[in-house]
Amino acid sequence: MLFKQSLFQSVLDRLDSEEEPAEEEEAAHRIRGLNVSFAATVLGGETPDAHRPDEAYRDNLGDPIMLPELEPEPAPQKPEPPIMPEHLARTSREEVAAELAITSDLTREALQEKRRSFAKANHPDSVAALFREQATIRMTLANQLIDEAIRRLRR
Repeated sequence: MLFKQSLFQSVLDRLDSEEEPAEEEEAAHRIRGLNVSFAATVLGGETPDAHRPDEAYRDNLGDPIMLPELEPEPAPQKPEPPIMPEHLARTSREEVAAELAITSDLTREALQEKRRSFAKANHPDSVAALFREQATIRMTLANQLIDEAIRRLRR
């Protein structure tokens, strides 16, 4: 420890003296390695511009594949009109009631099951567009008949 200096000050002086040589080495602003103007020489004196990556890709593809000639597709035939299912012709209230076979001894759950099974077989979305009106009429009648039967159960 030097006179008139604290221990802390003497440590700082020693650290400063050790750092000065490192600053001199950093003065050279160079990156060690290849120079910026480095260019590889190509065998045969060809310039790098003469070779393109896409040419190498095409060279590795090989011979082009020859596809067989396709026969022209035949003209599309008109689709046959859909045939209406027999049950869709029965659109009267009596016919739908006979098909549902609603009796007074059926429970609410049994009537709901009849509604679901009838809808599964007759729903307008499950038939061709030409027959949706008949299917809608049948569904409406069936729902009315089942609703009436449920109301009678409550009495």
